[in-house]
Amino acid sequence: MNRILILGASGFIGNTLYKELVPYFDVYGTYCHENELYEDNKVFFRFDHEKDDLLEVLEKTRPNFIISSLRGNFSSQYDLHKQLSNFVLTNEHCTLLFLSSANVFDGKFQFPSYENDLPLAESEYGKFKLSVEKLLRQLPPEKYAILRLPVVLGVNSPRVFQLKQAIIHQAKFEAYPNLIISITTANKIAQQLHYIINKKLSGIFHLASQDMIHHEDLFRELTEKLSDKMPIFKSVFNRNEDSYLAILPKKNKLPKEYRISVAEVIEESTLNEEISTLKY
Repeated sequence: MNRILILGASGFIGNTLYKELVPYFDVYGTYCHENELYEDNKVFFRFDHEKDDLLEVLEKTRPNFIISSLRGNFSSQYDLHKQLSNFVLTNEHCTLLFLSSANVFDGKFQFPSYENDLPLAESEYGKFKLSVEKLLRQLPPEKYAILRLPVVLGVNSPRVFQLKQAIIHQAKFEAYPNLIISITTANKIAQQLHYIINKKLSGIFHLASQDMIHHEDLFRELTEKLSDKMPIFKSVFNRNEDSYLAILPKKNKLPKEYRISVAEVIEESTLNEEISTLKY
């Protein structure tokens, strides 16, 4: 049975990955902050990439697949990915799956971006993700997969939670009327990674919806499905014209059952059992 190590398995996406993969594989994970749920769990290891060395965890788990779903300090994360690159290079049956971001294209805003487009990052976050991508692309092609993510939603996602809080408290919620984005859910990402692992795929993947939507339209539609009330939408204009922070799959499209649309993301993010908590 394949052994999988999820770095950042206690986070929103990492934990969704863990729940999807654990019935089928020998899955281990790391968590950073003290949590009683993980402390006595023999498959979860406490690991802080700013302070700790991952080598002990790697030696204990000997993973065939390492999924990097970390957050935090960019410098220590970069150093960690250097270590991971050396590990997969010297371990024949190990592959690194890196969760990157649409932000590697946030310096390009005239068109949506595809897998083979040249990235250009403007933000510090985008530049960091791109630096790790460049590091991994020095490896043999079969040793890594770069999985670029768009805006990630879902019933329990941080952004939907933030929207719900803004609705309840009639607080401000920032929306970008001129920004066109692609989206997905954590559940769909988990299914897609499951498929990528099963098929031992490598390369660059855009794990995003097949279509796009304006940022403000998205959150207004979510609000209408969640509540009869509205938050205070604060419109933010970065540019006068429409701009894109959207990634779309083209070269490495997954089978139809592993694809998702904007409508499906909205539906999953506003499930019926959740609506009753906000509707009046």
